[in-house]
Amino acid sequence: MMEKINSPFASAYLRFLQLAQVVQALPDGTEMDANEKALLQAVVLSWYQGQPMTVREAIGLAELGSPATLHKRITRLRDKDMLSTLNQEGDRRAKFLIPTQRTLDYFSHLGQSMQQAHQNQSA
Repeated sequence: MMEKINSPFASAYLRFLQLAQVVQALPDGTEMDANEKALLQAVVLSWYQGQPMTVREAIGLAELGSPATLHKRITRLRDKDMLSTLNQEGDRRAKFLIPTQRTLDYFSHLGQSMQQAHQNQSA
């Protein structure tokens, strides 16, 4: 027999994971693998903190893979319309990775799932 989880935080997080599984697939049915999600989260978090990551910085995230592998993942995320690039005024070399509206909608759905899990915990 399974033990009941006594921590309300663990219960809330597990409910969030259940709800998040529903929105993991993108609206058109395409999916991201765990490595793509990790890269997307790193890039969007940097952007959210007001320091958009350049392609060069992203392919330097050694904990997420080799530069060649990360470059392929960036390309796949761009093909899936999850990331776009923006050149800085006056510097055509630096390409910044920014989330698309599709990515912002995706994170919004995840946030709604998290809020719903929290509300279910409080009820």
